[in-house]
Amino acid sequence: MRMRRGDVVVDDPELFIQSVIEQCKLGFRSAKIPVSIFHQLNCFRPRPCIIVFNQLFTAMSKIQPHPPLSTVVTFSNQLELSGLRPNRYSLGILANCYCRLGRVDFAFSFLGKHLKLGFPLDVVIVNTLLNALITSDKLRPAVQLLDEVAKLGLQPDLITYGAMFKGLCRNGHSAAALNLLRYMELNSPFKPDVVIYSTLIDCLSKDRLLPQALGLFKDMKLNRILPDVVTYNTLIRGLCSLGQWDDVNDLLVEMLDNNIAPNIETYNTLVDMYGKEGNVDEARAIFQLMIKRGVHPNVITYSALLDRYCLRGDMAEAENLVDVMVKDGIVPDIVTFSTLINGYCKSKQVDKALVTFEDMRLNGTRIIPNVVTYSILIDALCKENRFQLALQKFEEMKDRGVAPNVFTYNSLLDCLLKNAEIDAAVSLHREMDTNGVSPDICTYNTIINGLCKARRLAKAVEVFSYLVAKGLQPDATTYSTMIKVLCKQGRLGDATAVLDEMAGNGCSPDQRTYYLIIKAFLKANNVVKALDYLDSMRSQGFDVDATTASLFLRFLTDPNVIDANKALLQKYDCDNYASSLFLGLLTDPNVSDADKALLQKYFPGSQGEDMKKEVNGD
Repeated sequence: MRMRRGDVVVDDPELFIQSVIEQCKLGFRSAKIPVSIFHQLNCFRPRPCIIVFNQLFTAMSKIQPHPPLSTVVTFSNQLELSGLRPNRYSLGILANCYCRLGRVDFAFSFLGKHLKLGFPLDVVIVNTLLNALITSDKLRPAVQLLDEVAKLGLQPDLITYGAMFKGLCRNGHSAAALNLLRYMELNSPFKPDVVIYSTLIDCLSKDRLLPQALGLFKDMKLNRILPDVVTYNTLIRGLCSLGQWDDVNDLLVEMLDNNIAPNIETYNTLVDMYGKEGNVDEARAIFQLMIKRGVHPNVITYSALLDRYCLRGDMAEAENLVDVMVKDGIVPDIVTFSTLINGYCKSKQVDKALVTFEDMRLNGTRIIPNVVTYSILIDALCKENRFQLALQKFEEMKDRGVAPNVFTYNSLLDCLLKNAEIDAAVSLHREMDTNGVSPDICTYNTIINGLCKARRLAKAVEVFSYLVAKGLQPDATTYSTMIKVLCKQGRLGDATAVLDEMAGNGCSPDQRTYYLIIKAFLKANNVVKALDYLDSMRSQGFDVDATTASLFLRFLTDPNVIDANKALLQKYDCDNYASSLFLGLLTDPNVSDADKALLQKYFPGSQGEDMKKEVNGD
């Protein structure tokens, strides 16, 4: 070859083609050279055979990080239009390109073309289509494709089965995956390998079906398929999540006995899980062990341990760990900084959190804060009632193209409502809708509670009605707040209806909720209903505390209460709960002497004497 004006003039075509084949085996770093080679080969007369072009297109498809797949499709079409007939491998390459370009519909046309040109059905092109469908979460069409090709006599291979297991497990169909495994064991010439077993064990572990996963692990070893580090990591993660630490240790010993060394993922799982269990010292010991064994911690390891220190408020250890991390050459990422900022905020060191926030943006990597980082900081500023600075950060995040999420808005709404800035809160709520951020139940709880504190009770009821109409499920906080509102408005029928709805939706009323409704009925001179709810409260396992019992004592001294209702209460006590409802008041240090005197005044006689004896230990 000799160079002339930037073009390659070929003296020996055979030598040039051989050179191209060698370059294709070595691979290309960019599309420039293979594009030039294609144009030169396409000018040959006669043109090289399709095999040479297939090798070139295969190499082009492997260029990282951005393979020129569209260019391969264009070149393939040019060759066919110019009369160069594709072979089965050409069709497979094109199908693969279309699948990776997200056009599985176009890729399917090559399966029909494959058969039309008289080529035998090829498991490679079928596997390409199956993988594309499964990657796109189109499991049903994938199953249909497998059924159709099976009818045509195509025998699935290990890659086919692997794709199907991946699809079933990704979609949570662990039972179907187990059935496919049994079918494969009995009917296929290809037996399950370690990858298939590990995929299924991982699926069962994530579905918290750990006994089945361990059973499959045992079957795998009985079938003489040796587990690898991925298999062990999957089971270790599952056992850790259930707190079965003895079993974790047994599995680690088995790993080492089988000469399978724990890898970075193994150690990261242990550090993270021990930390989540609150055993930070054990997590730290694992961290030191991995270093001793020559496994270098990565940013995930450091972040997992850092998170535990921050959550327990040990910011001195957290700062030391970050220093060690930097010395080890590990560059902190957005998770590291967000964790540290969250730790400072939880420890009421918001000014340090602000400094760390600025350091993050000014350090060598210029890490851009994300919605999590901003939301943590804004929430902390709101809780310290530094609303103007919180609002400044809120506007800054939007200016930087970081979209606020529901947590960000909830923090600002809470701060506005606590400061009785109702109109500003309403405006912010509208902004949520405008920006496509759906309010959650926490949003509405914040709004309803804020309206109650601002004594806009009718508006609070209106928001609650809107919430139910919109299909959002109220939680215990919502119901309790609404019962309080309705009781204050004297709408006891509506309050009891909400209480019934609360119980019907699986939200158990707490002691405070019962107290509110009992108080409301006593205020309405409906002692029968008050006593009914006292019974309900006790049946739910709540003790009658001094606060609740005092309601009844105050009721007895109220001059507006008719004697008949007072007599009802006295009869209720003597017939039912004297020893528990009022006896506790005599020994409760929180009950005033005046209330204790009232108790003995309104419950004199033998019952009162018995109580006094019990209190004195006679």
